[in-house]
Amino acid sequence: MSITPAPTAPEAREQEEKVKVDPRQMVRRVVQGDLSSVRVILGLAVIALIFQVQESRFLSAENLTNLMLQITTIGLISVGIVYVLLLGEIDLSVGAVSGLAGAVMVVLNVKHGWNPYLAIAAAVAVGAAIGCAQGFLFSRFVVPSFVVTLAGLLTWQGALLQVLGKTGSLNVTDSKITGLANIFYSNTTGWIIAVVCIVAYGLVLAIGYRRRVAAGLGDKNPLPQVARFVLVGAIVIAAVAILNSDRGVPLALLILLGFVIGMEYVVQKTTFGRHVFAVGGNDEAARRAGIRVNGVRVAVFSISGSMAAVGGVMAASRLFAVNQNSGGNELLLLAIAGPVIAGTSLFGGRGSVWTALLGALVIGSISNGMDLLGLASPIKYMVTGGVLLLAVLVDAVAKQQRQTRGRA
Repeated sequence: MSITPAPTAPEAREQEEKVKVDPRQMVRRVVQGDLSSVRVILGLAVIALIFQVQESRFLSAENLTNLMLQITTIGLISVGIVYVLLLGEIDLSVGAVSGLAGAVMVVLNVKHGWNPYLAIAAAVAVGAAIGCAQGFLFSRFVVPSFVVTLAGLLTWQGALLQVLGKTGSLNVTDSKITGLANIFYSNTTGWIIAVVCIVAYGLVLAIGYRRRVAAGLGDKNPLPQVARFVLVGAIVIAAVAILNSDRGVPLALLILLGFVIGMEYVVQKTTFGRHVFAVGGNDEAARRAGIRVNGVRVAVFSISGSMAAVGGVMAASRLFAVNQNSGGNELLLLAIAGPVIAGTSLFGGRGSVWTALLGALVIGSISNGMDLLGLASPIKYMVTGGVLLLAVLVDAVAKQQRQTRGRA
C-alpha cells in the first residue's frame, strides 16, 4: 500500500488558501487599497440606489447618457492628474489650462479661420507646452509643485481673459469641433463597437494568461480570467443596450475610453510607466537606479497639461462655446477628487488610470443626482467636499495599514 507524502509547510499553506477564503482578509484588502475597484463599484451601486429611490429618472437611459457626456471633460483631465498623483505631486493649474486651451482652439477656428483639426492640435500643443514649463520649473529649481501650479492657475486664467479679448465669450459653429461631444452612433454601430470591445478584451486576457503560464507565473486555473471576461462583457452589453435605448453610443465616451485604455497601457506596460511608479515610490532610490527623475517629472507634467487641453477641447465642444468661466468653478476640484476617491494614492507610487474613469463616474453621479433633486449649490459643494475628505482619510488609513503590514 502506497503512502502519499504529507505536503510541506508551503504546499499546505497554499492548499489551505485555495480552499478557504477569509472574509476578514478580503475586507482588509479593500481597506488597504488592494481591491479599490471593488470599493468604488460598491459605492456606485449605493449612490445609484439612493438617488433612484429619491428620483426615478436617475437610472433612465436619457439621464445615464447625459451622465456619460457630463463626465467626459472631468475624466479626460483626471487621466493626466493620475500621472501627477503617481509621482506624489499635485497640479492645480489643470482647470485653467483646459479653459485656455479651449479658448485658443475656438479663437483660431472662429476668428482666424484655421482648419478645426489644426486648431485642436494647437490647443493640445499649448497645454503640453504649459505642462512642460511647469514641470521644468518644479524639477529644476526644486520648487514645490503646488506652488508652481498655483501660480500657473492664476497666470493661465489671466491668459484666458487675454485670448478671449473684449467679447468675453465665443460660440463654436464648426461641426467638426461640436461633433466631438454631440455625435451619437446608430444602434447597429453601437453593437458592432460592443462586439469589437468584447473580442479585443478576450484576446488580451487570453494572451496575458498564456504568457503568465509559459513563464510559470500566477495560477494556471483559467476560471478567474473567464469570470473577468464574462463580467466585462456583461457590463459592455448592458451599457450599449442602455445607450442605444436613448440616442446611441456617444463619440465622447469612446474618446474618453480610448485615452484611459491607452494611458493605462503606457503606465502599466512600458518602461516609462515603471519609471513613473519608481519615482513616485522613492525618488532617491529611482535616481540611484539610473532613472532620470527630472526627465520623468517634466514628461508627466507635460502629459497633465496635454490631457487638460483635451478636456478643454471636449468641454468647448459639448457647450458650443467658451467664455471667461471656462475651466473654472469646481472643475479642478472634481478632476483631482475623482482619482483619489477611486483609489489613486495622494502619497504617490500607487494607482491606476482606470481610477480617472471610475472616479469621474462617482463624482459625476453624485453631482448629477443632486442636480435632479434640485439641491442648492452650497449643499453640492459640501457633499462633494465631504466625499473627497472621506476618500483622503481612507487613503491615509490604507497607507498606515500597508506600512504596518510591511514592518510585520
